[in-house]
Amino acid sequence: MAEDLRRKGWIVVETNFHSRMGELDIVAESGRYLAFVEVKLRKNDRFGAACEAVTPAKQRRLRAAAEFYLMRHPTSLQPRFDVAEVYAPQGVHTEKPGIYYIENAF
Repeated sequence: MAEDLRRKGWIVVETNFHSRMGELDIVAESGRYLAFVEVKLRKNDRFGAACEAVTPAKQRRLRAAAEFYLMRHPTSLQPRFDVAEVYAPQGVHTEKPGIYYIENAF
């Protein structure tokens, strides 16, 4: 997913940022935004959309991790939370996964 964002002109600042508050899958800059991107990989949507896994509890953990990140890496960019749904029927071996990107998801 990070490579896909780079191809679209994003600057990927960090991947898999770990803190005691939680993990941020991707931190990337686009225009005036610093996006904290949560990536959800699924083989299909048989049991619901991948974005549904970003529950209110998960959102709280992501916000806490983002606040921790911003304390360590101050920026003038506007932070936002995006979700990338990746549907890959053959898992990591899927040649062209379906990617649905939700800006400002929560």
